[in-house]
Amino acid sequence: MTFHHLPVLLNECLDGLNIKPDGAYLDCTLGGAGHSSEILKRLGEGGLLIGIDRDADAIEAATERLSGISTRGRFAALRGNFHDASALLRAAGIARGLDGILVDLGVSSHQLDVRERGFSYHDDAPLDMRMDRSQALSAREIVNMWSEDALNRVLWDYGEEKWARQIARVICDRRKSAPIETTAQLVDIIDAAIPKKFRQGDGSHPARRSFQALRIAVNDELEPLEPALRALAGLLNPGGRLCVITFHSLEDRIVKNTFRNLANPCTCPKSFPVCVCGKKPVVKPVSRKPITASEEELAQNPRSRSASLRIVERM
Repeated sequence: MTFHHLPVLLNECLDGLNIKPDGAYLDCTLGGAGHSSEILKRLGEGGLLIGIDRDADAIEAATERLSGISTRGRFAALRGNFHDASALLRAAGIARGLDGILVDLGVSSHQLDVRERGFSYHDDAPLDMRMDRSQALSAREIVNMWSEDALNRVLWDYGEEKWARQIARVICDRRKSAPIETTAQLVDIIDAAIPKKFRQGDGSHPARRSFQALRIAVNDELEPLEPALRALAGLLNPGGRLCVITFHSLEDRIVKNTFRNLANPCTCPKSFPVCVCGKKPVVKPVSRKPITASEEELAQNPRSRSASLRIVERM
């Protein structure tokens, strides 16, 4: 199986993880194993790499790709959502602490490029957008079954789409005559809902924000993110690193605020001369500002343009 994926900010992630040959590392979003393959190459016989993904295609392709280098370090693939990493590791009998964790919150190149997955607004495909195709909820159900108010909230909250109300209204009007089945139908609806002079006001595709919003809703990407990051930080050994790549402001805001709260959890009033709440820092920032792609990477992989990497180290 071909599962093509260009790893974003690869060198920056490898540097950020500060890989030790005998360390234990977790790739929470295995995807095409672009990051994992390079991590595994740096591990010795005592090293361990665990990969998590909810996409069965990713698990199969990554396992095949890594089989050729797995003798240089042990590898275990776990199917599931990284939000449940602690439970997945426990169920697999993996008890050792981790020296590094990587979370790439982007959609993989494979998922975008395989038309029938329904992630792309450039192709005509069934409305799907499920990262885990065994789950029931898909973009088709949201578009055809959710109320106008619910659609408006999804498009506004998860896509920051200023035409959310108009798009939701046109969706509800169109589906009265026949179900909305394909990505092309949805793109046409968005085109009809947004006044012509505003369709490409910022230079991007007019459907970009709506498709992002639906994907986030289908896969429940944002609500569990903060508790998941806190749990991941708790899995690290002292000195272990947590690296998170985000691709839009909603994700990045959650990561930034969670890292800030983990680094400074004190709840005492600022007027107090000393801390009395007893809450101690869990992590310290490695990068004060998000790390972004170099000009060289941008030329090779335009999808890296919106990527931001934040890194913290376990105290």
